Amino acid sequence: MNLPTKLTVLRLIMIPLFAAAFFIEALPARFIISAAIFALAAFTDYLDGHIARKYNMVTDLGKFLDPIADKVLVCTALIVMLVDAGGQPVIPFYGAIAVAIIIARELIVSGFRMVAASKGAVLAADWSGKIKTFFQDIAIIVLLVGKDVMPAPYSVMNIIGLALLGAATLLTIYSGAECIIKNRKVLSGGGSGCAGSTVGEAGGAGNSVKEARPAGRTGGETESKAAPPKGQENK
Repeated sequence: MNLPTKLTVLRLIMIPLFAAAFFIEALPARFIISAAIFALAAFTDYLDGHIARKYNMVTDLGKFLDPIADKVLVCTALIVMLVDAGGQPVIPFYGAIAVAIIIARELIVSGFRMVAASKGAVLAADWSGKIKTFFQDIAIIVLLVGKDVMPAPYSVMNIIGLALLGAATLLTIYSGAECIIKNRKVLSGGGSGCAGSTVGEAGGAGNSVKEARPAGRTGGETESKAAPPKGQENK
């Protein structure tokens, strides 16, 4: 297990620590502490990807665990923030609509990716997905810190956090739709139909969908067919 994968595993371990800090009422400034844990976990998402790409340490295990850790981290934070904490939830009841949209999008895109993988295609990340994740992370941190610093409903930090969550929800819808529309050929019957499509949500921005090729074949080669012996063309 290399360093980027260890950072991803660390992010998974920090998820229950985040939830524990959130719910331990005896913990001073528990929402600020949980926000700090979340921010550190979110930072490891950037760090492990940067190290893996810079030092060519990308592994199949890392590609499998990284998106799972990201989604579980964000979804866990959004769900616990809907729970009554300190008299009222961090995210008000109407924010459940935004949370439902975000979670539904992650499930839909993950399922879409599984279909693409079954056809030998890899959906790479687009910038809209990266920006969406950034807004989600910032919204969660601002709302958590605001719960301790300005606990009154509709305080300045609460309004800013809710506005960021609203923006994150819109970006979530846009990035999910973009991923499916650009790679809609994945859903066509027979074959992958993805060559030349643009990107989805994992990997590097600006890459096209890549199809698996047999060993020894390059992208520019064409398959040649041996001609039958003379006189056997119609047999």
